[in-house]
This record gives sequence, C-alpha cells and structure tokens, in this order.
Amino acid sequence: MHAAEHVTLSAYLTRRRGAILQAWRTAVTSDPTLTTGAALPRAQLHDHIPALLADFERTLAQGGLQTNPGDQEAHQGDAAAHGLHRWQQGFDLAEVTRELGRLNECVVVELEAYAITHPVPDAAAMAEARRIWAQQCGDAVSASVSQYFQLQQIEAGSHVRDLEQALQSLRELEQERARLWQEAAHDLRGNLGVVATATAGLASPQASDMMRGSFLKLLDRNVGSLSHLLNDVTSLARLQGGLEHRSLAAIDVVELLGTLCEDLQPHAQERGLYLRFDGPAALPVEGDAVKTRRIAQNLVINAIKYTRTGGVTVTCGDCASSDLDRWFFEVRDTGPGFHAGPGSQLAGAIEEATDQARQVATDHATGGVTHVTVDLAETYPSPKDVRPVRQQVGEGIGLSIVKRLCDLLDATTELESVIGVGTAFRILLPRSYGQAPATHACVRR
Repeated sequence: MHAAEHVTLSAYLTRRRGAILQAWRTAVTSDPTLTTGAALPRAQLHDHIPALLADFERTLAQGGLQTNPGDQEAHQGDAAAHGLHRWQQGFDLAEVTRELGRLNECVVVELEAYAITHPVPDAAAMAEARRIWAQQCGDAVSASVSQYFQLQQIEAGSHVRDLEQALQSLRELEQERARLWQEAAHDLRGNLGVVATATAGLASPQASDMMRGSFLKLLDRNVGSLSHLLNDVTSLARLQGGLEHRSLAAIDVVELLGTLCEDLQPHAQERGLYLRFDGPAALPVEGDAVKTRRIAQNLVINAIKYTRTGGVTVTCGDCASSDLDRWFFEVRDTGPGFHAGPGSQLAGAIEEATDQARQVATDHATGGVTHVTVDLAETYPSPKDVRPVRQQVGEGIGLSIVKRLCDLLDATTELESVIGVGTAFRILLPRSYGQAPATHACVRR
C-alpha cells in the first residue's frame, strides 16, 4: 500500500547516510558515558553501523517487506558482528546498548525531518516506516547484546576450564604425595623393622635422597604453576570487580617496552629463543605505565612459553595516518599458532573480529558497506585446526586479563594467527585521554 512512498524514503536515506553517520558519531563522541567510542577513529567506530542502516534502506526499498529469506539473516549477522567488534574494542555492555540508542535517536530525527520536508499523501506510510525501523533497531540491539553476552560466557567458560585443570593438577599432586608417603613408610619399615605411622614424613633421615628429589621436583613443577594461576585469578577478580583503575601520566613507551624486553631476555635465552625489540627513538604518550607493561609482559611470556624455535619480536609505533590519535605495540612469535584449548575461543573471537575489521576498513576506503552473515559472526575458533591440545593451566585466564586490561585502557586488541607460522597480538591505545564534553545531541547536517 505504501510501497512507492517507502521506495522514495529509502532513496532519501541512502543519500543521507553519511549525514546520519556524522550526526551519530557526534552524539557518541560527545556523550560523557561513551568514553571508549570517543577514542576510536571514524572507520572503527562506524564499522557495522552503515550495514544496519543499509538493511533498513533495503527493507523500505522492497516496500516494507523482507522478501528475500536471507535479508533477516544478514541483518542479524550485521548486528551480531557489531557486538563482536564492540567487545573487541573494549566497550562494556552498557556502552553497546547506549550507542545503539544514539543511533535510534539520529534515525528518528532524520525520519521526522523527511516527514516535514517531503509530505506524503498517506501519513500511514511514515508510521509504517517508523514501525519497521523500531523493529529492526530492537532486533539489532538484541542480536548485538546477545553476541556480546555470548563472548562473556565464552570467557567465563575458559576460566572454568582453567580452574578445573588446576584442580586436576592438585589431585595429581595429592596422589603423587600419597605414593611418596607410601614409599617413605616402606623404607622406614625395611630399615627400622617397625610398622608405625610415618610421622616424620619426608623429613625423616630414613627417607632416601632419590625420594626427596622426586618430591621436590613435583612440588617445584606444580606449586609454581598453581601459584601463577592463583595470582592470575586474583588479578582477574580485581579487574572484574572494578577494583583496578587507570593511573595516567606521561610515559615513553619505547623505554618502557625496551626495558621489559631486557628484563625478559634470560627467560627467552633459557629456551634457546631470541627476544627482539624494535621501535622509534622515542614515543611519548599519555598512559598507564604499570598496566601497559602488564599487558605486554603477559603477551611476551606467553609467546615465549609456546614458541619452540625462532623467537619473539616486540615492536611499537604510531598507527596509520587514518588513526593518528592512537599508537600500537605488537608481540609476534614464531610459535605454532592458537588452537583448541582453554583460551582458544577467546582468541578465535579476537581473530575473527580483526579479520572483519580489516574488511570494514577496505570497504570504507572504497565507499562500500560490509555485511556479515550470522554464521561468519559466530564462527570461532576456526574448525580447520585439528591439532591436539597442548596448553597449560591459566591460558584462558591470562588472555582474559590482557583483554580486561585493554578494556580499562580503552585499547583495541587484534590478533593474527597462522598455523605453523606464528601469532601476533597487536594492541592499539589512545595517545591521550581527554575529557569528553558533557553534552550530546543528534545534529542534522
């Protein structure tokens, strides 16, 4: 009934898409509660928003009906990809819903402006267009939040698996300790000729040196690993509980990362690996030196742990000319690449978001719009890697700590991993943390 009016409105919104995006960006960057969005360059902040607008335009162009069965799937995929990207970029869940609310406001403003400047014979056509947008916007919020929540569940699942693995290590330690106690009791019986409780245990002078050595090796191997896990769990609990805060000051990240690599050289040399640092003469920024070092140290130690030959290279510098407000550092290893294990789904999600972000940037440069299907938005980790799992306790928690620290610093986490070639983590951080204006609005331009 309103097909002609909807087609005209669709064409108008297509022409106005750039203005709507600009109004939305202004609203997001001026909203004091959306600090993460204010730190992103235009291409990264826009990412899948043009696709959501294009979905609305397409529905209107079809007379208000989704005649193609793939249209709904494409819309859900675009919205799910939005949640994936916002998770990668460090948004919290409240920010995800709030920025989509800002988009809703800007589209409503544009629809009202169209109704005033382009009166239609049947006012019901505009009412139907508003209904279509309300439904699609609601679906977008639902799909984006669902994807974000699914990623949080994946993160929590990796923590559970790590802790289960730690409990298994404790059980094995207890079983081994019981075996050693039995051996000690046997030696005591053989040497003293009595059957009594081994009250002196391994401290007894009757315990053999070989037995003591075995027990000490067991303790060294397991207690050290569990101690690191306990420290990670404590650190993660503080991050998740909001007890960690960023402390900003002027820092030279070249000096910070260079010193870190010097400190970790012995760790790499023990494993026969190189550890190299490459960067400019200086890179002064505003940041949190302690937390930036913690991110880099976690990534470097993990890279050294899983690399068998070759080594690890740490680099830093300014981001591309399209992203002058941020700097980056990268940790690249020559290890096996990520595969199935405690942290793999978390890593797979970061890698999937990185691949999509690059496609968005390419399409943005050519004026195109990136659409993502539901399957692509939810496919992580890649099913093509069928190697057996050889990962250690705490990998999921360690990667989660890196992600949470990046969220705290408004940093974006990117990942490239190629089987048999290596893995590269790239962290993009703001050069400064200015205060956002206290007002926001959707402005037609």
